Amino acid sequence: MRYPDPAQARGMPAGTPLAAVLPIQAATPMPVTNQALPGGYQLLNYRIDRQISRGGFSIVYRAFDDAGQPVAIKEYLPASLVLRTEGDVVRASSAENLTSFRYGMKCFFEEGRALAKINHPNVVRVLNFFRANETVYMVMRYERGRTLQQQIQMRQDQMSERFVRHVFMHLLNGLREVHTHKLLHLDIKPANIYLRTDGTPVLLDFGAARQTLTNTRPKLAPMYTPGFAAPEQYRDPDRLGPWTDVYGVGASMFACLAAFAPQAADARVQEDHLVSAKKIWAGQYSDNVLEVVDWCLRLDPLERPQSVFALQKAIRDIPPKKRKMTLLGNIKRMLFSEIGA
Repeated sequence: MRYPDPAQARGMPAGTPLAAVLPIQAATPMPVTNQALPGGYQLLNYRIDRQISRGGFSIVYRAFDDAGQPVAIKEYLPASLVLRTEGDVVRASSAENLTSFRYGMKCFFEEGRALAKINHPNVVRVLNFFRANETVYMVMRYERGRTLQQQIQMRQDQMSERFVRHVFMHLLNGLREVHTHKLLHLDIKPANIYLRTDGTPVLLDFGAARQTLTNTRPKLAPMYTPGFAAPEQYRDPDRLGPWTDVYGVGASMFACLAAFAPQAADARVQEDHLVSAKKIWAGQYSDNVLEVVDWCLRLDPLERPQSVFALQKAIRDIPPKKRKMTLLGNIKRMLFSEIGA
C-alpha cells in the first residue's frame, strides 16, 4: 500500500524531505530547564519511581502509593515561569512571573478538581490532587499500553477502518462525558490518546488549564499542536467550544490514515492546501468515514459537527461493508435454504 506524498498532501512540492514536513508529535517548542524529582523521593504518601514524560507545562512521573500500587503523578512546572535546578521546591524565575505562575497553578488545581468528578473508562482517572513544594500535583491511574501516536509510528501497513472506528467510537464516549461536565480538552492528538493493552482508548493530558492561562496571560506561548489545533485556537479563543475538540478528533483520524498530521490550521486559513480525505483514500475506506474526517476538519467552526453526539451519530450511520460471499459460503447458503424449504 502506497501512501500519498506527505508534502503534496500539505501543499508542499513533491519530494520535500520528511524533516521539513511537520511530524505528528511536533508542538510549540518550550525551553526545558527544570530538574525532575529524583527516584525514591517521597511526595506525601507517594514514592517517586521515575520520570515518564515532560512538556512545557508539566512533568509526569510513575510513582507508588502506600499499598504499592503504581500511579502517574503530574507536577505543574511551566518552564517559562519557574526554575528548579536543585532540591524540590519550585520558585518563580522572576517577580514578574510569580503572578502568572500562581494563576496557572490555580487553574491546574481546578482542572484536577473537575476531572476528579469524571469516572469514565475512556477518560484518564484522577485519583487525587494536592499542593506541595510550592506547586500542585495531580495523581492519576497508571495505565499500561502505548499512545496512538506510537501505534501509528510502529505500523507497517495501512490502518484498518475497523481499528479506527473502534478507537474513536470509544474515545468519543469519553469526550462526550467530558463535555457534559462543561470541560474542553483542547489538545486532542494521537500523543494524547492512550491505547490500553486490551485496545481500549483513554483520553489523556487535558489542555484546559493551559488554554485559560494563555488567554489571560498573552506573554505565554500557547500550548497547542500544529495540525491538530483548530483555527479558533490560534486567533479567536472566544469561539472555543465542543466543535474545537471535534477538529482535533478529525485531525487525529486523518493521522491514522496518513501517518502524518494534516496541514496546520493557521496556514490553511492563509492558503488552504489540505487535500480532502475522500479524494486521497477513495475506495480504500468507506465514503462515510472519509466524509466524517473532512467534516470535522472544516475551517469554519459552524460547519463542523456542533457536538460529540452529532459526530457519534455520523459515525454510527456508516453502513457496514457487504461481505463477499465465498464459494464455500454460497454452498452453505444453498444448503441451509434447501433444509429450511
